[in-house]
Amino acid sequence: MKRSVLTRYRALAYITGVLLVLLCLGMIGKYALGLDGAADFTKVVSIAHGWLYVVYLVFAFDLGSKAKWPVGKQLWVLLAGTIPTAAFFVERKISAELAAKVTDPAPGAVKA
Repeated sequence: MKRSVLTRYRALAYITGVLLVLLCLGMIGKYALGLDGAADFTKVVSIAHGWLYVVYLVFAFDLGSKAKWPVGKQLWVLLAGTIPTAAFFVERKISAELAAKVTDPAPGAVKA
């Protein structure tokens, strides 16, 4: 498996994780604290998280299919982007697990 497959999954896991934490903080500000401007903030962050979560799903599914994960593990990784902070923990575990399976192109090799 190429390193780029893992790298793009990791990037989207962090991005969706951060956006989900920001969304939760925005919701707390909007509903619990009644902050002005929190409604606009949550609207923007929720739209960004929603679209980027779809990209995360594609990248995570691609990673899982190339790593030949069982369905249960694949579902857990796919759902990690919906649970605040879960994406960070799942990403670390997956990265450590797949580190040995990642291949780099040979030094000096030219792509055709």
